[in-house]
Amino acid sequence: MKIINRIAIALLLTSLAGVTAFAKTKTEKISFPTNIKVNGTALTKGDYDLKFDYETGELSIIKDNKVVARAMASVEKRDKKARTFLLRSTGAGENEQLTGVTFGGADHNVILNSAQASR
Repeated sequence: MKIINRIAIALLLTSLAGVTAFAKTKTEKISFPTNIKVNGTALTKGDYDLKFDYETGELSIIKDNKVVARAMASVEKRDKKARTFLLRSTGAGENEQLTGVTFGGADHNVILNSAQASR
C-alpha cells in the first residue's frame, strides 16, 4: 500500500510540474540604452524585466519588482523562429516609443497596441 501511495504522489508531483512548464507567460531581462516610452509612459534608460502574458495579452515592464508600465499587445506570426531577443521601437530621442518585442526562439512577434497603456 505504501508503494502505491508513493507512486500516486510521484505522479501528482510530475503532473503539477508539467503544468508549470506550460505557463502562459514569458519573461526577459532587458536594458534600455536610452529613455523610451511604452505607449506614453516614460521610462528612463536602465535595466528592467519584461513579462508578456499570452492569456490576457498584457505586456508588463517591471523595475525593482514593481510594474512601472503596462500595455496591451497582440501576437503576430513570424516566418521563422527568432535567434535572439529583439526589441523594436520608432522615433528618436524623447519621442522613442516601444512598438514590439520578440522572444528568442519564438515563432511570433509581440506587437504593442497603440492606445492601451497604464501604470
